[in-house]
Amino acid sequence: MNTGDDRPAPPKLGNERETLRDYLDFHRATLARKCEGLSDEELRQKSMPPSTLSLMGLVRHMAEVERTWFRRVVNQEKDIPFLWSDKGDYQEAYEPGRSTRAEVFTAWEAEMAHARRIEREAPSLDVHGHFARWGEDVSLRWVMLHLIHEYARHNGHADFLREGVDGVVGA
Repeated sequence: MNTGDDRPAPPKLGNERETLRDYLDFHRATLARKCEGLSDEELRQKSMPPSTLSLMGLVRHMAEVERTWFRRVVNQEKDIPFLWSDKGDYQEAYEPGRSTRAEVFTAWEAEMAHARRIEREAPSLDVHGHFARWGEDVSLRWVMLHLIHEYARHNGHADFLREGVDGVVGA
């Protein structure tokens, strides 16, 4: 897969872990690309009513998703607070309020760095953690696939949000 840009190109013949890692990084980079060159106000611009979704809200949400699945679940960091909610409400991340690009992207980049470290230090994709909210264990493999799915779905949203901000379309 040749991306034709600076996003990582997932291998066509890589092993499972390398392929999952590179696809996840490809989707992370795609969301960042959708936000390139926009001001704080443009990143906060909401989609059509009744939705209140915005690009900044998506980035905040994905920071929370990375934090939850890699740090809370796989790494079992029990006492880390939510980034955007004092009540432990995942939905609050979608509302950017007066957040700035700098603070949101700094938080998201920090969570991606934690996630990459946790994945690289795990001895295998079979490492598992417990997701208390569901009362179930999940493997690192499942978490990586779940995040690829989550990013892919939200990158589709980001396509429409970006087009609504300034007409830019494409990868």
